[in-house]
Amino acid sequence: MRQLRGDSRGILEPAGLMRRVRFRRHLPAAPLRPWVEHYWLVDWALTEPFEQRVVAHPAVNVVFAREGDGPEHAEVAGPGLSLFSTTLADTGQVCGIQFRPGGFHPFWRRPMVELTGRRRSFADLADHWPPAAAPSPAICAGTDAARCRALDDLLTGWEPRPAPVTDEAMRLAEAIRTDRNVRRVDGFARDNGLSVRRLQRLFLSQIGVGPTWMIRRYRLHEAIERAAGNTPDWAALAAELGYSDQAHLIRDFTAVTGVSPGAYADQDRARPSSRRH
Repeated sequence: MRQLRGDSRGILEPAGLMRRVRFRRHLPAAPLRPWVEHYWLVDWALTEPFEQRVVAHPAVNVVFAREGDGPEHAEVAGPGLSLFSTTLADTGQVCGIQFRPGGFHPFWRRPMVELTGRRRSFADLADHWPPAAAPSPAICAGTDAARCRALDDLLTGWEPRPAPVTDEAMRLAEAIRTDRNVRRVDGFARDNGLSVRRLQRLFLSQIGVGPTWMIRRYRLHEAIERAAGNTPDWAALAAELGYSDQAHLIRDFTAVTGVSPGAYADQDRARPSSRRH
């Protein structure tokens, strides 16, 4: 049985976020679980604006959001290549769908690389899915159970089309995520009976990013999580994650997060909290 992820990977300074908002995850209806990682819901009431930064997973998110008394709006966020930042202020709600890497392809039915690094209005993409997939005008309203039912109904109406090639890409992506011994694309391709070129084409079409990028992103997610509020042994961590040396890990960490590992380890403790209602 699928279990909800309990980590905070990808969320920079997660303790600061959790002090300010109500954040929770829910599993989708059972028929949708082969493609959907989880639903994520956020509600906030802040006395001052708060900036949240995220190092994205190699996956698509469909996000419904409402700020204050404004209208609900929705977007499709492809696999993000750069650091994402958003500022929360006053009151608001978000209902998000995080797909598994490759899990959006049965709904999108086009090369995933078309969405990589892009955020598209849900309404602008309406021609890509059936009328039954039109979202409710108020997905962010109501209880958690009501929100999850609305998301279940949306995805079911989308009429996803499974395909063996998507299943293969998702299986390989899961192996990269969970197996720390996967460090080089050539060996990984060989172990799975594929050429490097075939593996790269498969990932770009079904997931939207290449396998080398995915390997580095997942290893950095782990390094970022280990560093939140702590000072790990960077040399030992670099070796554990398959980096050639500590300097290489530190360069990657700084390039992706925008701060050095030492500075990041102190930031979450240093930020003052905002009162949550």
